[in-house]
Amino acid sequence: MTVDTARFATRAVHAARSRETAAARATPIYLTAGFEFDDFDHAADHFSTGTGFGYTRTGNPTVRAVERQLASLESGADAVLVASGQAAVSTALLSVVGAGDHIVSSTHIYEGTRGLFLDNLARLDIETTFVEDIADPDAWRAAIRPNTRALFAESLANARNDVLDVAAVSAIADEVAVPLIVDNTLATPSLLRPIEHGAAVVVHSASKFLAGHGSVLGGVIVDDGRFDAERAGHNAPHLVLPGRGGAPSVFSRHGGRARIAYARESVAPRFGASPSPLNAFLIGQGAETLSLRVERQSRNALEIARWLESQDAVESVDYAGLPSHPHHETAVRYLEGGFGSIFTFTLRGGLPAVRRFVEDVRVFTHMTHIGDVRSLVLHPGTTSHAQRTDAERAVLGVGPGTLRLSIGIEDVADLIADLSRVLESVRETVA
Repeated sequence: MTVDTARFATRAVHAARSRETAAARATPIYLTAGFEFDDFDHAADHFSTGTGFGYTRTGNPTVRAVERQLASLESGADAVLVASGQAAVSTALLSVVGAGDHIVSSTHIYEGTRGLFLDNLARLDIETTFVEDIADPDAWRAAIRPNTRALFAESLANARNDVLDVAAVSAIADEVAVPLIVDNTLATPSLLRPIEHGAAVVVHSASKFLAGHGSVLGGVIVDDGRFDAERAGHNAPHLVLPGRGGAPSVFSRHGGRARIAYARESVAPRFGASPSPLNAFLIGQGAETLSLRVERQSRNALEIARWLESQDAVESVDYAGLPSHPHHETAVRYLEGGFGSIFTFTLRGGLPAVRRFVEDVRVFTHMTHIGDVRSLVLHPGTTSHAQRTDAERAVLGVGPGTLRLSIGIEDVADLIADLSRVLESVRETVA
């Protein structure tokens, strides 16, 4: 058995190993801006072929080891590590779209990504159409135009837990030979690997579950390595046509990995999205224990969601692990070993109730982050989703009394005790 054929938890621990890290069993940190060349020809060869390491912005042994590890966890062919999750989304999209192109996206996405579409990419003449009913294949198909170059969605949506039917949407993307790009941050590859269901590209905010401890920023793009120049070449001419000065095309040099090679060679380093080797090391260390943390977090979350659903002070709970969630059956089909640890619930009593809640918690931390070993709480309506209209928030299941929880690895009895104490004070506030 090789590492590539091993099961998930084994790959998480072993996939970063390589000859580049010599005899060190833990991944060494190459904290250097550049690398010394052996001689004149060595430098020339590096710049002409891109092999080896010359400058950390374009490649680093620590970063490369973690890229291999994360590609393996997502069942991908290769990966590019970048400085943040937002950089991962930007790099993935700018590898396939350009001025005059069009994106079809789920409306159930992180607000930073939505802002990227509406504010930044729009200024580059890249237009986005949003799909509200992501469970309706015809809605996706109807939004596609001749100049559509990518479909984008989250596998498990922030914050209502809408679950993407990855196979159905990737099949629609294949009909028009464009990639389905899936943000898999909330589900993590421990629960779902979209490439195994037909997605072409997966992105993550590695700051969240992959790193796990809320101490580092990073992002990753993972590609399936199946770029087909014959079918998709007309949608991605920059990958199949010769480069400047008659240089060979990206496809002729990298074949099915042309898309991820373009992200590595032309997008991430030129837009300055390269990560610190120290951050890469911490992400790699965190990813080694991903399955253990996600298993515990998911188990805690399910118990807490069930408990919240039974409380009089709680109006509703939106957790894909509950049979009451509209996408529960889809979650059962796609998520392995748990339903994730991030979900929303709505308190009776609106803003006064949620204000009392977030200011009274003791074990939970009130902060804007998810996927931490610590349990976190946030009020989306006045923070992450504040720029949405009331109607838009309603579509997403975010009301005045809605709170988002990110469940950590603490003892679940302590978490429920904290919630029970706070809900009692909330009842008094509402009364």
